[in-house]
Amino acid sequence: MGILDEDVARVRASTDIVGLISQYTQLKRVGQRWTGLCPFHAEKTPSFSVNDSEGLYHCFGCKASGDAITFVREIEHLDFVGAVELLAARTGITLRYSDREEHEGRRRQARLLELVDRAADWYHERLRTSPDAGAARRYLRDRGFDADEVARYRLGWAPDDWDQLVRSLGAKAEDLEAAGLGFTNRAGRLQDFFRARILFPIDDERGRPIGFGGRKLPGTEGAKYQNSRDNVLYNKSKALYGLDRSKAGIVQANEVVVCEGYTDVIGFERAGVDRAVATCGTALTEDHLRSLKRFSRRVVLAYDADEAGQAAAERVYAWEQVHEISVFVVDLPPGADPDELARSEPERLRSAVTDARPFLSFRVERVMGAADLDSPEGRARAADATLAVVAEHPDALVRDQYVMDLADRCRVPADQMRGRLEQVRRSPRPAPTDGRSSRRREEPEAAPQPTHRLPELPDGVESEALRLRIHHPEVATGVLDASMFRHPTAVAAYRALDRWGSPAEVVDHVPPEVAETVARLAVEPLEVDPTDVLARFVSEVGRRTLGELEAEARSSSDPLAFVEVVSWLKVTLDHMRRPNVDVETLTELVAFIRAETDHSGSGPPPSDTDEEWSEPGSGPSDTGELG
Repeated sequence: MGILDEDVARVRASTDIVGLISQYTQLKRVGQRWTGLCPFHAEKTPSFSVNDSEGLYHCFGCKASGDAITFVREIEHLDFVGAVELLAARTGITLRYSDREEHEGRRRQARLLELVDRAADWYHERLRTSPDAGAARRYLRDRGFDADEVARYRLGWAPDDWDQLVRSLGAKAEDLEAAGLGFTNRAGRLQDFFRARILFPIDDERGRPIGFGGRKLPGTEGAKYQNSRDNVLYNKSKALYGLDRSKAGIVQANEVVVCEGYTDVIGFERAGVDRAVATCGTALTEDHLRSLKRFSRRVVLAYDADEAGQAAAERVYAWEQVHEISVFVVDLPPGADPDELARSEPERLRSAVTDARPFLSFRVERVMGAADLDSPEGRARAADATLAVVAEHPDALVRDQYVMDLADRCRVPADQMRGRLEQVRRSPRPAPTDGRSSRRREEPEAAPQPTHRLPELPDGVESEALRLRIHHPEVATGVLDASMFRHPTAVAAYRALDRWGSPAEVVDHVPPEVAETVARLAVEPLEVDPTDVLARFVSEVGRRTLGELEAEARSSSDPLAFVEVVSWLKVTLDHMRRPNVDVETLTELVAFIRAETDHSGSGPPPSDTDEEWSEPGSGPSDTGELG
């Protein structure tokens, strides 16, 4: 069952295999063959050969070989049908299927893709010509966008109205909802998902729009950014804005630049760096890296470098080992982002990418750059602080290279420095920062940190949920509670908010690390939809609960006793992935999670009545610990 054989043969015969493979690696004609570096394994001497007339390729290094369909399957990680469909779209061939059900599924996907494409055209035309888009056009002009760029990136405008898009498209409500373009509100009326926002279409690798990123105009109400919710076409943990346009540049330079926002990608391209992509409202994930490493093994981070580095060090090092990639970091000027720098100092932005440092080197230099090396005491503190960063790297040879360099800079014998490193590795503590935040602002230098500090709360779903509790307590209260959190700082902060209410009261009563977290989140507005944050956090806790139940079932003498509850939880979590989760589903999942937490006793330590809280203005408690 699948695509008809004659259609497969037409696709194979119609595909220019040299043009196809050239999107992933540079090919050079040598006699009757084309040669280049193999896109499937790292090599410095070309061993990859393509026979254009026969439509075949072969690597003499890793032995990869096949035709155009095989190549697409391997390079894009697609099944046979998916590879043929991709090539058919390139060559303009309409496919026929032997299985009716599969045929209908593919037709539905094509129908939804066409809907999103039509929506992108509708939004774009609205931005270009509609009187109500005047403020959006002025904003884009002020940000340096001209008509050519607006057309090239297909920017659009979602009007501040209830249902203009869904009425204009005239499609079935179920298709509009499945494509993430509309939803049914509480009144049972279908309305537009995006309103009063400049829209950036998010394309898949084949250049087909699958979702949107929306930015509100300055001075208007609502979250600053709103992205399409996950649906059958779009998954934010896999989607990368700009990858369809940047693939060739990434392969050409053998480097990919990963940044935060849509305008950052456009800024890099303006500056002549045509190899940038952006994550779509989420942190860099392993799925993103799986996509990117097919084009380059050199990944350059150009967003939230300091804080992201602190929070994700262990994960980045694991990615480097498992996926055989190298992670570098761009050191941007304080307070600047790529979009701004591309307009003011494009050469400096290009140089920052060229001079990107390896991940560990960047972190070491941030700590050393903030250190006092003019006194013996300052050099000793710098050595200890930097060793805490170096100790996290899993490779002993890499660690030793940094230790030798650090010994010279701090005027400490290398053997003594190695001994100190081993002490740090046996008794690890949170790696320090230099006090400079990656969130585009200056912060005061941090005071010396006591060894009993709780670990810093990294950006992520727990951080967003805590920010929701601070900025929208009416949404979070009664739904969230401290038992849902796992990070000790988040648990302590949530309990403190429950006890004292306002962030201002909290920071007067809690230890420094909790106060810092609450203060930071209080001054950073929640820039995404509150309901989306709530649904995402509860879903994350639900997935964690599911894993615990499945583990318990595996070790149980009666695993069948878990079948009903595990099945219910899987179905409910699947519903939570749909756009516009209904209140009833969310409420049921929260109640279930709380019941499971009470039953298992796996939540955080008990209530704050047993904790030692300081009086206002008196600093942290004697223990410095909460719970």
